[in-house]
Amino acid sequence: MREFARGARAVAILAAWFMIVPKVAVSGRGQATRSVVWAQHGMVCAAQPLAVQVGIDVLKKGGTAVDAAIAVNACLGLMEPTSNGLGGDLFALVWDPKTKKLHGLNASGRAPLALTADKVPPDSDGTVPLYTPYSWTVPGCADGWFELHAKFGKLPMKQLLAPAIRYAEEGFPVSPVIAENWASSIQRFGDKPGFKEVFMPGGHTPAEGEIFRNPALAKALTLLANQGRDAYYKGPIAEAIVRFSKANGGFFAMEDFAKHHSTWDEPISTTYHGVTVWELPPNGQGLAALEMLNLIEGYDLKSMGRESADFWHVLVEAKKLAFADRARYYADPAFVKVPVEQLLSKSYAKQRAALIDMKKAAMTDMPGDLAAISKGGTTYFCTADQSGMMVSFIQSNYTGFGSGYVVPEVGFGLQDRGGCFALKEGHPNRLEPGKRPFHTIIPSFVTKDGRPLMAFGLMGGDMQPQGHVQVLVNLFDLGMNLQEAGDAIRFHHTDSSEPTGTIMKDGGILHIEDGLPASVLAELKRRGHRIEPEAVGAYGGYQAIWRDPTTGAYCGATERRKDGCALGY
Repeated sequence: MREFARGARAVAILAAWFMIVPKVAVSGRGQATRSVVWAQHGMVCAAQPLAVQVGIDVLKKGGTAVDAAIAVNACLGLMEPTSNGLGGDLFALVWDPKTKKLHGLNASGRAPLALTADKVPPDSDGTVPLYTPYSWTVPGCADGWFELHAKFGKLPMKQLLAPAIRYAEEGFPVSPVIAENWASSIQRFGDKPGFKEVFMPGGHTPAEGEIFRNPALAKALTLLANQGRDAYYKGPIAEAIVRFSKANGGFFAMEDFAKHHSTWDEPISTTYHGVTVWELPPNGQGLAALEMLNLIEGYDLKSMGRESADFWHVLVEAKKLAFADRARYYADPAFVKVPVEQLLSKSYAKQRAALIDMKKAAMTDMPGDLAAISKGGTTYFCTADQSGMMVSFIQSNYTGFGSGYVVPEVGFGLQDRGGCFALKEGHPNRLEPGKRPFHTIIPSFVTKDGRPLMAFGLMGGDMQPQGHVQVLVNLFDLGMNLQEAGDAIRFHHTDSSEPTGTIMKDGGILHIEDGLPASVLAELKRRGHRIEPEAVGAYGGYQAIWRDPTTGAYCGATERRKDGCALGY
């Protein structure tokens, strides 16, 4: 649920081809909490089992992996409102087997045209206050669905949205982790306009196993099914949001919605131990994962091993360096030039990696000098179909229920993604009308020799690039199977410098899950790492689908820290 972590304001913001997955068939679960799932015709991995089953049903009816992804996301917006919904944004990477090309969709929204930085009363740390109308940006999710469907869909949208509409009308039993996150949201969001009306029926949040219905959301989805994306951006859904905005101090106008559009962006990549890892370019933070991989590539992490302080120290220090660049350079490329090519340079990474001191943790994080170079509550899921199409898909409200402001007419809340803007004059990520904020949600994809290998990702704000790198290290450095790679202990380093303008001055905070030897933790502390405990949900929610390069069969894995599952047929 927690999508971002940023200091005091942000506890809630949260091996070659044949040597990795085939291990699963021999060793079974290995060190994993469950077996991976193998299937020949299609696969869906997501954080809620009922939504996964809907995706499988779509695939069995002849739908594409994109069709399944849309149907799954529609259900997750209802069943996991603690993380995502029609009031948020989405990003997706789609492997098209026909063109043998990876396509990237950025369906993130923009700031209202009437909102400028000088109108925002800053939070105590100088940032945009999260749980307020100042943090609202136009939700891009619905437009993203229709963009994906137009390019890669097969079944009609009415058929894809029908299961979510039925569940919204008839109800569904709430799953355990989601119920817990829902209940913990009352303190933050319970007094926000519309929240109790939609998400606290009977005056309380639904308990595990309790049936939850959202008839207003069913009506909104029905409008989309019958009238298309314009029902949202030029019709009754936008009208309802604008009325709500005017009644609650917001800045939305119909023009903001009418002008909204998603963009198809070329994915960016780097190589790591014989594979190519793909992310979407800024305004997202996928570049940070690629920078981290470049930084750690020269270290022998396998020899270090997970039960050494050196292993964790290298990863955390590389994160600090990559996040310093993230804080300084990442922004909406429609407004500022983002030096992606320079930041992805292997020679630049070598210069930056030389700054890692193996004896002590860095207390500050300065961005790199590019002139010296020779030349961000989220749900993640993935789908795959019989044709070989694979989808890496992530969608978010940002901080759990987003801003907490819920529009009762349509049954969903509004994201607070605008909280990722900076307010400082001259900052590349400064809030401007019609600008996209720095974004944390990032899907990822791996290819080898031009062929699809893995769609994967995990939820969790600034945890996402850190988590991507840890999963890849587990797979390609340490030879874990797909489930083990997600189950293994993770670290989450917080309080780096941020694209919102805050600066790290004390080394940040290192959170590591239980299970490492006490001697390792003691040595990390001796080097200057400040280690503090953190809730399980802060370490992200991983899902992955691997395609066997020989047989074409799919292998699926799911997050042990969530309610979800992997299913195939």
